[in-house]
Amino acid sequence: MLAGFLGLSFWGYVVATLCLTHITIVAVTVYLHRCQAHRALTLHPAVSHFFRFWLWLTTGMVTREWVSVHRKHHAFCETEQDPHSPQVKGLSKVLWEGAELYKEEAADPQTLRQFGAGTPDDWLERNVYARFSFAGLGVMLLIDLFLFGVAGLTIWAVQLVWIPFWAAGVVNGVGHFYGYRNFECADRATNIVPWGILIGGEELHNNHHAFPASARLSSRWWEFDIGWFYIRLMSMLGLAQVRQVSSFPRIDQEKQRVDVDTLRAVLFHRLHVMARYARLVTMPVLRQELERADESCRSVLKRARAALVREPSLVGDTERARLQSALSASEALSVVYDFRQRLQAVWSRTAAEKEQMLGALQEWCSQAEASGIKVLQDFARTLRGYSLKQTV
Repeated sequence: MLAGFLGLSFWGYVVATLCLTHITIVAVTVYLHRCQAHRALTLHPAVSHFFRFWLWLTTGMVTREWVSVHRKHHAFCETEQDPHSPQVKGLSKVLWEGAELYKEEAADPQTLRQFGAGTPDDWLERNVYARFSFAGLGVMLLIDLFLFGVAGLTIWAVQLVWIPFWAAGVVNGVGHFYGYRNFECADRATNIVPWGILIGGEELHNNHHAFPASARLSSRWWEFDIGWFYIRLMSMLGLAQVRQVSSFPRIDQEKQRVDVDTLRAVLFHRLHVMARYARLVTMPVLRQELERADESCRSVLKRARAALVREPSLVGDTERARLQSALSASEALSVVYDFRQRLQAVWSRTAAEKEQMLGALQEWCSQAEASGIKVLQDFARTLRGYSLKQTV
């Protein structure tokens, strides 16, 4: 029985390990993250309980604790109160000791009281999963030894470190440090890669922080979120119901007047608006200026590329100096950057009356169309067509 009940080959062990750890990843992203923490979907009770049971076997994590820590992360993202911010604690600390940071925060009763509402509190949760949270790991060890023999010990060890490394370490660490950004949200969350397979879609972390209540983490057509694939499959089988998903702006080409509907649509889709502005206005103007500039000026413009589209609150002193140099060197860039700031100020006026915000947006569009910069004029005309009204 050294080879275990299944008697697999070496590659059979590898495939079995990947399958087992993938089920755990799906349980984390679909059940713990999207369903429990953000209420983006509801799951059939049988599916929910399977995920709870599987996580008890493979991670020892308690639903209320995981949800509480994650919700606190969103509430205090990248501040001193964030349980696992690489900006505060350092990338190395979060990457290699993310599980320890999670355990430390999960042990705080105040965190559980403040952020744990709505998580399971039935007899099984109180008397088995939470009370004997690590007993499941022992059961899993016995199962692995029976199925895979001596190799089961290695498979079990891989299962133990899979979530602490990939979820607590890579997503919480690298996902706030390196990668690309579709949306300039107020934190440094990044998309690690555009194909969310290995970590169940959690690789698309910038998309998630832009739209935390969305059940779908992919945003661009070339991004793939395998967690969303499983959710759609379960939905077709009647095992899941999606409550919310991020939507894309609807543009009415016939609409010419900036009205309250336009304002509401722009406010609702403001992250999309700024992403489109960067792609359709800022970057084309930068490319034009680079073509016209001499070598020394071209170097100044290139160094400011990231700061031109970054959320202003995230621009550091060095980047700010590069930005100012670039804006001083290019009047066109200075104009489109100023318009970007003014557009963002429209929805930053949280205390402003609706009429004031509407007037500010109308004025912005009028002045943008009179700017003489074609890409800015085109963008303003398109912005007039934003609408939340549904066509019949």
